[in-house]
Amino acid sequence: MGALDHLSDLFDCSGGSSRLRKRRQFQTVEIKVKMDCEGCERKVRRSVEGMKGVTQVTVERKAHKLTVVGYVDPGKVLARVAHRTGKKVEFWPYVPYDVVAHPYAAGVYDKKAPSGYVRNVEDPQLRNLARASSTEVRYTTAFSDENPAACAVM
Repeated sequence: MGALDHLSDLFDCSGGSSRLRKRRQFQTVEIKVKMDCEGCERKVRRSVEGMKGVTQVTVERKAHKLTVVGYVDPGKVLARVAHRTGKKVEFWPYVPYDVVAHPYAAGVYDKKAPSGYVRNVEDPQLRNLARASSTEVRYTTAFSDENPAACAVM
């Protein structure tokens, strides 16, 4: 901070606080809300449409998913939907199944998840199910029918 900045702070006549407000970041908030009918969908949509900073609201009733895009705080969006609708809400817990190393492991596969999605779980037990090492892959593909240069000992 230079001398001129220091002097201008001392003789500031703006009347307000000199602290700068932290700007919200433009982000996408995905929320899981149970919706059965058009009335539920409308209620969920209207609960966040009036929020300051919201630029886009997308509701997928079959997937029970609400997507809010804008300069918003995710915690405030979650609290507002819960308060205004009276429904149980949570952040979107699913990821596409091809992103997860073991999509059918216990605790990851969820029957209630929309098609193509599995639960996003960071579990230390699933770390033990690590992918095969390069040595194991080399040995298993050496005798594979799909490998044209495989050993033909039968």
